[in-house]
Amino acid sequence: MKISRAEPSPQRNSHGMHLGFFDRFFFKSYPDRNGFNRRMFDEDFTGLFSLGSNEDGNLFEIKSNEDETLRKLLGNVKTRYSVGWGDETVCELVEEIAQSLIWFGRSYYFLHDDTERGEVHVTSFGSQGFFQFFGTHFQWVPKRRERLWSQDDEGLQREIRILNTAKLMRFDMPKSIERMLSAQNKILAVIDKNEYRITDFQSESTYENPNPANHFDFSLWRDARDRVLYRVTRGTGWNGRKYDSSKRSDFFDCLRMIRFRRNQLLLRDDILNQLSIELSRVGKRYKAGFSVKITGANELASVANLNQLEERLLREDVEFNEVIDYCYKN
Repeated sequence: MKISRAEPSPQRNSHGMHLGFFDRFFFKSYPDRNGFNRRMFDEDFTGLFSLGSNEDGNLFEIKSNEDETLRKLLGNVKTRYSVGWGDETVCELVEEIAQSLIWFGRSYYFLHDDTERGEVHVTSFGSQGFFQFFGTHFQWVPKRRERLWSQDDEGLQREIRILNTAKLMRFDMPKSIERMLSAQNKILAVIDKNEYRITDFQSESTYENPNPANHFDFSLWRDARDRVLYRVTRGTGWNGRKYDSSKRSDFFDCLRMIRFRRNQLLLRDDILNQLSIELSRVGKRYKAGFSVKITGANELASVANLNQLEERLLREDVEFNEVIDYCYKN
């Protein structure tokens, strides 16, 4: 085994790695996220912003005591779709962190110094294999094969990399949201597992009877499934992408819409707060006393305004269209 001080391995998952007995302590087996409802929820919940609804105004307020260091840190943020700095990049960065938190409960970013150009590149890494011991961060890298263009694949030995904590940014899922999602995901997994079990109740056709009678009431099955779905998503407020049910009132839909959007904004604001703390911490290696605070601008939807909207809804003092328009606001 090789132990060294190095930058994190860019390997984002265990694909291509040879996981031995000890490796599995650091590379956890996460639940399958291919379930229909679980996948839909993850996509909906991590869509924290709607970029098209506020094209003219600034989405964030960024206050720093040292603008040059701020530009150095945020000038080359690398997200999945862009590199640079601006409202769109910050939106993508926050949503990218949210996606990692939903999947793994934690997200890591590392600062790479480009000494030739005098730049800093901020890059994300998979959360698996990282651990902390007495304030020092480590990365456990299993045996793996590296693909090379000009020769055969190279086998690499197991490593423990000691990381520079001053250049590492870590983000954690808020405990309240983590507990809520954990409880919901357990039941969603059961619903997804039995999503197509309804076919078990269909009578089989035979040569003698190609159209057998079926006395199973499929509408009762769907109603029971929807009731379970709504009960398990009561905390998050997710509607399961069901928009046309005549069995739900507009009041019910609006109340859950507010709840779902509020949970999104709580996660958004928590990530922005963590981002401010982490940038302030790593920025001190470039400028002593550096600090930055990133918050949502007034143009963005806020938890406080959603709470007021909910109170007005409970007093029957607001139109449903106003609730819907605000919930789809940035």
